[in-house]
Amino acid sequence: MSVRVGCCGWCVKGGKKSYFKEFDTIEIQETFYKLPRIKTIEKWIEGIGKEFIFNMKVWQVVTHPPTSPTWKKSVLKVSKNKMDKYGSLKATEENIEAWKKSLEIARALNARVLVVQTPASFNYTEENVKNIEEFFSTVERDGFIIGWEPRGDWRENLEKVKQICSKLDLVHIVDPFRSKPVSEHRVCYFRLHGIGGKEVNYSYRYTLSDLEKLLEIVKDEVGEGREEIYVMFNNVSMREDASTFKKILAEKL
Repeated sequence: MSVRVGCCGWCVKGGKKSYFKEFDTIEIQETFYKLPRIKTIEKWIEGIGKEFIFNMKVWQVVTHPPTSPTWKKSVLKVSKNKMDKYGSLKATEENIEAWKKSLEIARALNARVLVVQTPASFNYTEENVKNIEEFFSTVERDGFIIGWEPRGDWRENLEKVKQICSKLDLVHIVDPFRSKPVSEHRVCYFRLHGIGGKEVNYSYRYTLSDLEKLLEIVKDEVGEGREEIYVMFNNVSMREDASTFKKILAEKL
């Protein structure tokens, strides 16, 4: 059993080398907005030991529609007659090709968990359930662990989330202060977006009391037989909060 603590993005003063000295895992965020070049990836991993684990957020092209404001960073121009071919995990040729390009980057990183985040607009509907099932039954996985972080009203439909994750071998990614993961996968993956607010509260700084509670949550997952647990902070003070939680883990787990 292993518990790894890291951040969603490069956040340590001094750059990537400083980050590698402080943490042993990261979730790459750039890949959600725009896929980097393979040469860029090669520079990132140069001299990094095998013990360091990269996780990767999958390109937004397969999850978010072109009308999403984040698409501006994708530098991908889509004609009007193809607008409905992208996003929402539709099993279209366009989405599947975008997935393949994400896999190319994941292979270069030797990534462990691929984070698929669906937007709040991707609610629980029969059409969206069909999209998820068709998409993940169609695309290649290349041995990567696939994690799904649903937003919107899926939190009120956790039994369906559990069924989907079980059927498709997905890790249910959650913020542990907002929901408990319902997948029975051996891997548990937490993304911490700050306490309060609706979906996120990035400006939130975790207190020692919060992190003690997080420790108990992690212990519960260990007790349920999880083999790998990732605790990934995704708030403004993520570096400080992750570092503090690492120390608490070392002392009390």
